[in-house]
Amino acid sequence: MAINLQKGQRGSLTAPKFTIGLGWDTNSSSTGKDFDLDASIFVMGANKKILSDNHFVFYNNSKTPDGAVEHSGDNLTGDGDGDDEQIKIDLSKIDINVTEICIVVTIHEAEDRKQNFGQVRNSYIRVFDSTTNIEILKYELEEDFSIETAIEFGRIYKRGDEWKFEAVGSGMKGGLEDYLNKYN
Repeated sequence: MAINLQKGQRGSLTAPKFTIGLGWDTNSSSTGKDFDLDASIFVMGANKKILSDNHFVFYNNSKTPDGAVEHSGDNLTGDGDGDDEQIKIDLSKIDINVTEICIVVTIHEAEDRKQNFGQVRNSYIRVFDSTTNIEILKYELEEDFSIETAIEFGRIYKRGDEWKFEAVGSGMKGGLEDYLNKYN
């Protein structure tokens, strides 16, 4: 049975191979433009910076050099039920210098389209065992991010020999660029 996390809560990740599923629905937009939300992964070392440009995983760079983190591809609309984007992680392949993996979702061209996360609903991140498809944990964003265009949904971090997940739910209004500046 999956553990439902609240903001700031943590859970252990015992499966070496798991998938991160991200989902959302959008409100009808008065801007007349479709929403395009994008998941990005920052694979970082102890200094909280990405190990290299190739450790920033998104729809245009779908895999880390070690093959441990792989993005499923860009969902341009978020239509339908279930996960809108997925990231597969295999900790048995992960570079030994990796200590943290941050999961960020941004709204593509949010400023031009006059969109923000206040217009997005039913947002969640879930982690499930890639072998059994059993859900391990889930975090549903319940806050109203009315000015934010980028949200750090969660982070996976190493504590000793154990990997853990933290439900973050923290937003920025500068979009992906804010996170690139923070982690690069």
